[in-house]
Amino acid sequence: MNRIDISYGGQWYSIGNRTLDEVHQEIQEGVAAGQHWLAVNDGEGSPRPAFLFITPGVPIAVIPVPEPQDPPTDRQAPAFDDPDPDGLPPFWRGPRIHPDRQRSV
Repeated sequence: MNRIDISYGGQWYSIGNRTLDEVHQEIQEGVAAGQHWLAVNDGEGSPRPAFLFITPGVPIAVIPVPEPQDPPTDRQAPAFDDPDPDGLPPFWRGPRIHPDRQRSV
């Protein structure tokens, strides 16, 4: 894996030449310490260094970008398997906001 994408504050950043486990550990240690500046790259082409302020409760997404020749690993999510090939959305069976309303099928 050559690159890890980061979604933070509605913006996209990247980290290169580090493993997913290294980045996860750095974020976890930063949260445990109460705050941490995570070094990332901003921009495409010639990246600019940027620093994301990591604290408990700050939403951050870490997305590994596999190389084309890398086989999928157990840590990667499986591809979405659509059980309904007709393209219809699944029938919602969860809690209802208005339980007195009738469902239409």
